[in-house]
Amino acid sequence: MPRNRTTTATLTTALTLTALATSALTAHADSSDPWVRSWGSNTGSQLGNGNTVQQLTPANVLGIARQDVQELGAGGAEGTGSGTTATPGTAFAVALLKDGTVMSWGSNTSGQIGNGTTTAQAAPAAVAGLSGISHVAAGLNHALAVRNGRVLSWGSNTSGQLGNGVAGADPGGVQRTPVPVQSLDRVVDVGAGCDFSVALRDNGTVWAWGSAADGRLGNDDDKTNSSTPKQVKALTDVVGISVGCGHVLALAADGTVKAWGKNSDGQLGNDSRAQSAVPVTVQYLDSVAKVAATTNGSFAILDDGSLKAWGDNNSGQLGDGYTDDRTTAVPIDAVQGVKEIAGGPDHTIAALDNGSVVAWGANANGQLGNGSLVSSAAPTVSLPAGSDISHVSAATNGRSSFAY
Repeated sequence: MPRNRTTTATLTTALTLTALATSALTAHADSSDPWVRSWGSNTGSQLGNGNTVQQLTPANVLGIARQDVQELGAGGAEGTGSGTTATPGTAFAVALLKDGTVMSWGSNTSGQIGNGTTTAQAAPAAVAGLSGISHVAAGLNHALAVRNGRVLSWGSNTSGQLGNGVAGADPGGVQRTPVPVQSLDRVVDVGAGCDFSVALRDNGTVWAWGSAADGRLGNDDDKTNSSTPKQVKALTDVVGISVGCGHVLALAADGTVKAWGKNSDGQLGNDSRAQSAVPVTVQYLDSVAKVAATTNGSFAILDDGSLKAWGDNNSGQLGDGYTDDRTTAVPIDAVQGVKEIAGGPDHTIAALDNGSVVAWGANANGQLGNGSLVSSAAPTVSLPAGSDISHVSAATNGRSSFAY
């Protein structure tokens, strides 16, 4: 159902405030600061700054310098309740360092930080036994890593998302240390959804395992979970993948984009809200350089650094100045020079080519990083130009943000 449109006056005001914020927020970051930055919700210690305090502006992740990080995956969801009934949620993060080792921190209710326990960690620590790693990914409460073309997994396995041939092998479906995914080799990238996993092989094929709900495995079956990898139907020559909570985007060598899985918010971009258990073509796209799936939304960065978006827009997280869902790709004119983009269920963050980070959407937990709790349908500055940022990440289904 369409949501209320933002009025022209409101949008103009938001844009004006954003322009003013550029200078006002310069003090939030020292461009010489070498650390990975994090902000937003911190109920599970997912910001990696040693505490559980919500952070309205970017703070340092303890002990991890940007120049040492190859890839950072943010996972998990927010906690619920308050006081004595509060739960910390599942939010966590994994960071692949350039030396091939992996650090992790945050909530650990399902063993998702891979330290052999289910005890949370407020600061980064090495995942034992992981070296020679080339890629990592974080889902709702599980994680993936690639070593020599083979996939390792740990955390929750209730839907078979670890791909080790058994769903829920440990009591509660928990795997506290990395285990190998069965039968899959020559993997060049991985992505983790809320309860499923996806891998791209060097021959351009895509494989998936875990929950089949909404057709998210892409094998023409929306009912049968799989605890081992299955090939996605009719999909070849893929050069890039990105995984949302329940949907997947795949960028082909010819520049077209395919999508499958959940589609209740139009996140497949095929002018429909019907789920699809096989890949469909995202409409009105060309010259795509990179794709990014958020919780229930989708983005395409074009060759010229411009942006298109589709899917859930309840909080203005697509950035087009409105709050209507989009079932096909629409241009996001307010943002240019985009290098990388990420987002959660209700906010989006982007790293720009001037070294800055901008964000838009909901802000109840400070996930926009602009020092306030005020939502914004227009881009607002999290880190100013010259902050030496090239990459961003956001919790799978949470309200925390990272820049490095």
